[in-house]
Amino acid sequence: MSEKICPSHAENSNVKGFLHTRGQKIVNGSGDRILLTGWGLGNWLLPEGYMWLAGDGNRFDRPRRIEAVIRELTGPDYAAAFWKQYRENYVTREDIAFMADLGYNSVRIPINWRILMEEGPGCIWKEDGFARIDRCLDWCEEFKLYAFLDLHGAPGGQTGANIDDSIDDIPRLFTDEDSRTKCLELWKEIARRYRDRWIVGGYDLLNEPLSPVHGREYALNPLAPALSVFYEELIAEIRKTDTRHMLSMEGSQWATDPSIFFKKYDGNMVIHFHRYACKPGMEALQPFLEYSERLDQPLWLGETGENTLEWYTAMYPLCSSLGIGFNLWPWKKMDCTNSPCSVNKPEGWDEIIQYTHGAKHPGTERTRKILDEFLQNIRISHCRWNLDVTNAVFRRPDCSVRATDFNLVPGKGISCSGFRTEGNLYHYQTRTGMAIVAAEKQPVPRRFAFDSGWDLLALEMRQGEFATYSINEVPEGCTVRVELLCREPAQICFTQDSKTVRTFTPEPAMQPQTLFACRLSEAKRSLVKIHVLSGSLRFFRLIFQKD
Repeated sequence: MSEKICPSHAENSNVKGFLHTRGQKIVNGSGDRILLTGWGLGNWLLPEGYMWLAGDGNRFDRPRRIEAVIRELTGPDYAAAFWKQYRENYVTREDIAFMADLGYNSVRIPINWRILMEEGPGCIWKEDGFARIDRCLDWCEEFKLYAFLDLHGAPGGQTGANIDDSIDDIPRLFTDEDSRTKCLELWKEIARRYRDRWIVGGYDLLNEPLSPVHGREYALNPLAPALSVFYEELIAEIRKTDTRHMLSMEGSQWATDPSIFFKKYDGNMVIHFHRYACKPGMEALQPFLEYSERLDQPLWLGETGENTLEWYTAMYPLCSSLGIGFNLWPWKKMDCTNSPCSVNKPEGWDEIIQYTHGAKHPGTERTRKILDEFLQNIRISHCRWNLDVTNAVFRRPDCSVRATDFNLVPGKGISCSGFRTEGNLYHYQTRTGMAIVAAEKQPVPRRFAFDSGWDLLALEMRQGEFATYSINEVPEGCTVRVELLCREPAQICFTQDSKTVRTFTPEPAMQPQTLFACRLSEAKRSLVKIHVLSGSLRFFRLIFQKD
């Protein structure tokens, strides 16, 4: 773990001093602008069943229910020891070091309130929970990653879903006085303990408050204004103790509804929003950009991801070009290709999952053996490292980019030709004046939960049209291949940073073909332009590969 994966990104020299806002920018303690990039440590202090491959149903979907199943299967003594070791192994110093080596500068730490407080009457602190966070902050300081403390599961639940560890899917934070009091006291205690720790990038006050069912259901509609009132009270309490830390605030509807930001709640706050299951273009960001402009406050895409790598190569370079920092979700989960770390599924794991769906008890000793292997597999040294994920996030070879995801900044005439009429049937890249067309003739069923179908689109260009694509950390000899459909004589010119690198004529064919386009010269950041000199073609993707 000591070898640097990407030294050019790993210095993080701008991670210094308290973060604060300056207009629509986030700046560090020296007043230098910083673009936050990082991952959330989901499943560590607040486990979620889907990251354990739990499947459908709610028997194994949130911490309290996962805990109950493990107690049933193994007994209380083993279960207690299991959770202690789980939290020791799931996130370690090596995880934080690896994240920094990959080139990220921040991490989001999702916290379940039960890690820090006892359930029951009053406010009784769990010192071992705070000690665990303290150690993680020490690692973040060592490897220069700003850490955001995220109250992912508030007392009583702020969302009303499995993700907040609520008892009955009702956001009781806004209905029960005891839950409200506990939450206020918890944030006061966090502020007291961490007010002098600059490595804490900010306080993420509530994760995804008020899920859609609770924001739209008539009987619970009064909870929407209750969120604004609670934010006001909570911020006032925090600021009595801590006036330096930046506050991160989320709207309702899975943090996709910005209407809560009808006013500025604090002079040092960031508008925090989430984006999943959307087309990864300007249309997904525009509502938040408008609120950012109106309040003169910065944006942070504080949770996002769980999609294909090509979705990543579209969304995060776009955010970067607009000055929007981002934090993907999650850092590690079981048997995956779209998180940096994939936990290997233990032998016999399905027996535990099947039990939660009504199958027979696997047996106490058998279950303990499976879970013992799981405890080893979650250590980063035993995980599979998906390095292509970070290549996609930072758009650097090896990665592929959909042709529809050309640069949008600075805009028409520079990033793209923009000769066509604005708008299209697919509500994607609608203001660019580029022709977005269907790549598939027949409808394609949804392929996974967050599938937006955007990758079923293509870019059509004819004589005189062009599109540019940014690519970072380009090694000498990096190859570019292009997938296209050319049914008539045509000629294409590829340039790198305004220098022609190759002009060629594809052979007409009735089916899409993937062709060698050019080789690139070494560059920290390059702009690759496709310019159609004659004919008409449909472009599907560009593939950038190290030689």
